[in-house]
Amino acid sequence: MSTLFSPFTLRGLTLPNRIVVSPMCQYSAEQGRATDWHMVHLGTLALSGAGMLCLEATAVEADGRITAGDLGLWDDATEAALVPVLAAIRRRSRTAVTVQLGHAGRKASSQLPWEGGQQIPAGQPGGWLTHAPSALAQKEGEALPLALDEAGLERVRTAFAAAARRAARLGLDAIEIHAAHGYLLHQFLSPLSNQRSDAYGGSLENRMRFPLEVFDAVRAAFPAEKPVGIRVSATDWVEGGWDLEQTVAFARALKTRGVDWVDVSSGGISPLQKIAIGPGYQVDFAEAVKTQAGVATIAVGLITEPHQAEAIVASGKADLVALARGVLYDPRWGWHAAATLGATVEAPPQYWRALPHEHKTLFGDTRFGSR
Repeated sequence: MSTLFSPFTLRGLTLPNRIVVSPMCQYSAEQGRATDWHMVHLGTLALSGAGMLCLEATAVEADGRITAGDLGLWDDATEAALVPVLAAIRRRSRTAVTVQLGHAGRKASSQLPWEGGQQIPAGQPGGWLTHAPSALAQKEGEALPLALDEAGLERVRTAFAAAARRAARLGLDAIEIHAAHGYLLHQFLSPLSNQRSDAYGGSLENRMRFPLEVFDAVRAAFPAEKPVGIRVSATDWVEGGWDLEQTVAFARALKTRGVDWVDVSSGGISPLQKIAIGPGYQVDFAEAVKTQAGVATIAVGLITEPHQAEAIVASGKADLVALARGVLYDPRWGWHAAATLGATVEAPPQYWRALPHEHKTLFGDTRFGSR
């Protein structure tokens, strides 16, 4: 019996397996609105065999976009644009659909990655003023962000809660809050980017305060029976920055507030990071958070092989595994993993005849073929 293909329950949501399609920015929205690209892209991934599909990082306000092509959920137009996309997924797939809500902070106002990804200063075409915990640039030469004052903090908290209510209206199954990869909530957590002298800076307790307030706001705005998780960077990979010990403390604080999972990634706060990359290089972080904080975790990062994913969840190092580039390269990764591990996976009947004879029970049904 494959653990990877066993069910997992998060509040009122039971996933058929432990595979998650990780949120992946597509930079293909128009004024925050989903486009036909999202219909095709997400529709494909919804048929991957994964138990849960997470929409890309979705900005809670226009100024919180990484690029002008980011998906958003801050007004009626951005909400309405997701309706046909989600309706198509629901008609053709039973995968759970989650949205990752985020704010880019000082990493906002950037070019598209394939156009260089550099910051566009406010006042230049396509650029706008960015916001952060402190007036510190992401890297040398960039324009300084505006440090959020009390009114700015309230605006962002309110924007997260409003986006959560929109997610509920859209019928999304869960929310993941983005507090990783150097974006706004991670900027509050890390001492490298947060040098405030008020109640939101300095001590670990103070640096955690605003991300925890945002979590509380989202949790209160989303139906109680639906789960809310969070993505974190377990380490900045920079001496003197955010680290695993602080991540565990943050996860413990989140547990008391009812967090349903912690998605454990790393890095993104500084160009000085030195990341030791290799297969499953972040799995040990997920295991530490799970065992030391007592929360469900998602492992992510160079998880590419079925037996590798199976070993992670079967050994209890994490409860779920998330794939990003791997599932872009192989949009039927879940099918192939099930075939490798002797498990079954759901797929639409239109595709049943794709199976070789030796895998005829992969979809849990033998009623396929042609006449």
